[in-house]
Amino acid sequence: MATRQVLGELARAWQQRSGRQVEIESVGGVDAARRVTAGEAFDVVVLASDAIGKLEAGGHVLAGSRVDLVDSGVAIAVRDTAKRIDVSSAEALKAAVLAAPTVGYSTGPSGVALIQLFQRWGIAQDLQGRLVQAPPGVPVGSLVARGEVALGFQQLAELLHLQGITILGPMPPGAEIDTTFSGAVCAKSTQADAARELLAFMASPAADEAKRRNGMEPAA
Repeated sequence: MATRQVLGELARAWQQRSGRQVEIESVGGVDAARRVTAGEAFDVVVLASDAIGKLEAGGHVLAGSRVDLVDSGVAIAVRDTAKRIDVSSAEALKAAVLAAPTVGYSTGPSGVALIQLFQRWGIAQDLQGRLVQAPPGVPVGSLVARGEVALGFQQLAELLHLQGITILGPMPPGAEIDTTFSGAVCAKSTQADAARELLAFMASPAADEAKRRNGMEPAA
């Protein structure tokens, strides 16, 4: 879901360049991987790089077709009516998390990394009963906007376009959570050459501006 906006924008740009029609279906990463593994006939899949690696190992995407597209960082959000809090340092963020009545996180790789961060900080036990995991495909920011979560963590790209929240900033130094999203040609594709062309465009410098506009950086 983090790549929904940027993929839509890049798909439209490639359509104009190539004359080929592209349809993007955005679902939660867990669901996307499951559907590709089940053999649904997609041409391209975009997921966190480790998930693409697993699909490649299982023969569900073409070997060697993986292309790294964007690097995406996690940001922190509160409801737009809430008081702004300090998250400028790892210690300040840790204190904010411990003070929050509820903490929201995603089912994706950023959510896994966040829980690992809390474990490294030694506060995972303290947060029992206060952690709220958004259902697959549901933005954490929407829970924040509705007041169901006091402090939310998710990819900046997924928070940027939501109403009713205030983005406090990125994760501070020492607590950064970054995910590389990659694309690959699905084994079931009947248009592998066109799929490779699409991925090449999405990884090219021509796509850099759109990536930054949507809260991401071109993959290193």
